[in-house]
Amino acid sequence: MLFVRRDFVSTYKQTVLGPIWFFIQPLLTTIMFMVVFNGIAKIPIGDAPPLVFYLAGITIWNYFAQALTSTSTVFTANAAIFGKVYFPRLTMPLSIVLSNLVRFGIQLALFLVVWLFYLFTTDKVHPNAYLLLMPALVVLMGLLALGLGMIFSALTTKYRDLAMLLTFGVQLLMYATPVIYPLANITGEADGWKKWLILANPLTSIVETFRYGFLGEGTFNWMYLGYSTAATIGILLVGTIVFNKVEKSFTDTV
Repeated sequence: MLFVRRDFVSTYKQTVLGPIWFFIQPLLTTIMFMVVFNGIAKIPIGDAPPLVFYLAGITIWNYFAQALTSTSTVFTANAAIFGKVYFPRLTMPLSIVLSNLVRFGIQLALFLVVWLFYLFTTDKVHPNAYLLLMPALVVLMGLLALGLGMIFSALTTKYRDLAMLLTFGVQLLMYATPVIYPLANITGEADGWKKWLILANPLTSIVETFRYGFLGEGTFNWMYLGYSTAATIGILLVGTIVFNKVEKSFTDTV
C-alpha cells in the first residue's frame, strides 16, 4: 500500500491540476474520437450515443494500457531500491496494477455520470444483467496487464528499446481491439479473417462485454470470454515464471 501511495502521489504532486487529469485525459480522447471516427470517418457504432460509446471503451482500455506500460519498466525504474533492500519483488508490479485501479475507479465514476445522464434522458442506453460481470472484467484486465508487464519487464533488463517499442505497440493494439468500433461491424464474408484476428486478441471480448453490459450495444459470447480468461491465466503464469527467474540476476544487467 505504501508503493501504491507513492505511485499516486509522485505522479501528480507537482502538477497544477493534480488528479483532475484523470478526468481531462479520457474526456479529451473521447471528444477526439467523436470528431475523427464518428464525425469524419463515419464509422458506425450502433444506436448508442457517441459520447458514452467511446467513453466506455476508453475507460476500461486506459486501465489496461497504463498498467501494462508502467509494469513493463519495474526492474529498470526501481533498480536502486531493489539493490538496497530485499522484499518480494512481485510486490512492485502488483502495487502498480493496484495504483492504476485507483485511477480506473476515478475514470469509471466519470463514465457512470455520463452513462446515467443518457440512461435517464434518452432511450438509447439499454443496460442488462451482464453489467454484473464488470468486476470480473476489471480483474481480467488487471491480471492480463500484470502478466504481459512482467514479461516485458524481464526483457527490458537487457533490451531497453523494448520499453519504447511497447509504448508504440500499445497504441497500435488499441486499433486491434474494439475500442473505437463495435465487433458487430465486422460481419461480411470478406472480413472473416479480420474478425478472427481481432477475436484472437484476449482484450476484445473484455471490452465488448463491458460495453454490452452498460449500453446493450456490442457482442457478448461466453466462449469468447472464456478464451480471454484462459489466455489471461496462461499469460499470467508465464509472466510470473519469467519474472521470478529474472529477479535473481537482473542486478547484473540493469
